[in-house]
Amino acid sequence: MKVMKIVVRTPNWIGDSILCIPALKCLQKNHPEAEIWLAADRWVQGLFRSFDFVKGFVPIPESGSIKSYRSAAKKLKTYLFDAGLLFPNSFSSALLFFLAGIPHRWGFNRDGRGFLLTQSVKKNSIGEIHQAEYYLSLLRLLGMKIYTEELSLPLSSDEKKEARESLLKLNVDFSRPLIFLNPGAYYGSAKRWPVSRFAELASLLQKNHKGNIIITGSAEEIPLSEKIASSMDLKPIILSGRTTIRQLSAFISQADVFVTNDSGPMHIANAFKIPVVAVFGPTDPKITGPLQDPSKVLFKQAACWPCFYRDCPFDHRCMMSISPEEVYEACRSFLK
Repeated sequence: MKVMKIVVRTPNWIGDSILCIPALKCLQKNHPEAEIWLAADRWVQGLFRSFDFVKGFVPIPESGSIKSYRSAAKKLKTYLFDAGLLFPNSFSSALLFFLAGIPHRWGFNRDGRGFLLTQSVKKNSIGEIHQAEYYLSLLRLLGMKIYTEELSLPLSSDEKKEARESLLKLNVDFSRPLIFLNPGAYYGSAKRWPVSRFAELASLLQKNHKGNIIITGSAEEIPLSEKIASSMDLKPIILSGRTTIRQLSAFISQADVFVTNDSGPMHIANAFKIPVVAVFGPTDPKITGPLQDPSKVLFKQAACWPCFYRDCPFDHRCMMSISPEEVYEACRSFLK
């Protein structure tokens, strides 16, 4: 008997990739005998490597050129997939599966790509919902059964042990709380709470709780981390630009509190059920906020909200109206 082979195009962003995990688990439960493969960008593949039902990863275009898409589609065709599920809404993701000749192509009918899909769902049939529910609704409207799936991210005991040993080598005192700060947001500066306020918050947490302050981020966000550190009397540990996505996940799993902007690492911490304190500005926490407890969202709606700008053209009032003292009180509630 031939085993059904399904390829899933995952989202490109870290946060969205985390939020598609419940839907990915539901897909597997609807097709327990199928082989499930992922078409995922390199920087998010690590998030899925611990799921035992993921058979492997397939190539995607390395650039936006037609030549790159034809090359990737040619390779994809050799896997002989029976069906392809698209979580992203892009035209290009549907074009890849179409060029690869995948017989059944499932996804939202967005960006004029309906003719590339064999079974599609219109977004206006579901309204404004959390991103994790958005992915689940695609499966539901495609006729699949929806199971209650907790957001989780598996890590091996070795990965956790290695993270703990690395923190010990960095002179972390585990008798004191580990407080992670995530001051970046890949989308743009509009989503970032000012670094001066992160520094004030860090000083409050050091003074009142003797917290180990650990700053995370990408290599591009190292200047943000260093600017925070330069304003602090007791220097923090900076992990920015020093980890793979799995190493970052293992480090985050050790945190007592994770303070963050609306970003991918926020959802990683939330998947581990680490207490998350999230500062929101131009985006909507009802759509991209932490999916589960324990979490607290600080959000003050401005007249221009939601703008979804990458950079604020005004006075950044949505973020500036949130004080370090307010964020500290949210952290303190998790540190009692």
